[in-house]
Amino acid sequence: MTDDEKRLLQAKHRMEEAQARDRVKERKARTRRLIQEGAILEKAFPVAAGMELETLEYYLVRHLQKHV
Repeated sequence: MTDDEKRLLQAKHRMEEAQARDRVKERKARTRRLIQEGAILEKAFPVAAGMELETLEYYLVRHLQKHV
């Protein structure tokens, strides 16, 4: 393997590592946002905390579509 090939392979690996870090950051940001949105929902609609997810989804879709 020539020096140029080694450098090219190293650059490729650095790029792949950077992309993997970006994916982790994006996933963590999405998780944080979803947790915050869930907390807001429970604060504004406390009954939501005790509802099954399917029931909550059905309720929200049914009631929010009327207001769109």
